[in-house]
Amino acid sequence: MPHAVRPRRLFTLATGNWLSRGYLAVLAASVVAMFAFPESRLGLDPMTLTAPLSFLGMAFPFGPGTEGSLAVEVLATGFWVGLLLLSAFGNAAVLGALASRSADAPPRRRARALLAPAVDNWLARGYLAVVAAAIGSFLYAVCLSPDPGFAGIWPLIATAPLSIVAITVSGPMESGWPSLVLFTAGTALAGLCNAVLLGRLARAVRR
Repeated sequence: MPHAVRPRRLFTLATGNWLSRGYLAVLAASVVAMFAFPESRLGLDPMTLTAPLSFLGMAFPFGPGTEGSLAVEVLATGFWVGLLLLSAFGNAAVLGALASRSADAPPRRRARALLAPAVDNWLARGYLAVVAAAIGSFLYAVCLSPDPGFAGIWPLIATAPLSIVAITVSGPMESGWPSLVLFTAGTALAGLCNAVLLGRLARAVRR
């Protein structure tokens, strides 16, 4: 597919099926609820729904609440809104690629065919490398470093939003090695699922 047509293909994936449109509708409702019920703890805030891309904003020193002149505050808020919209568009495109099916492809149920999108393209392989580095740094900090600190935040962010399930199941790290094993396996599985979705997106864009 020509490069000039790919942005249109991405837009079609992000808006052209029930799964992606449903995701965008839920996200829009969460934004409305955020302003209508600012004290609510529903757990469906826009940052969580647009993870993991939206968590990239944590790497920047500004965002909502940045103090300074009016221009600085407007710029910081605009950056956060832009990152949120970009993250939502990316997630919607991934869900659209998941929902799309090639008409001439025979149905395949085997695990090898299911996991192939996670390793047969540069986008998914690059993401898996980031996940491996995050989990490796976490294990090093917990097992070998005298002060692990908040090392678990990196695999949690890299494999969100499914990693929320992993940290819920594993519980606090103070519980010992069972929690460590559950958290490590859970984040690795969440990263693999995300890589499959990214790989399907890459295939749909190339198609």
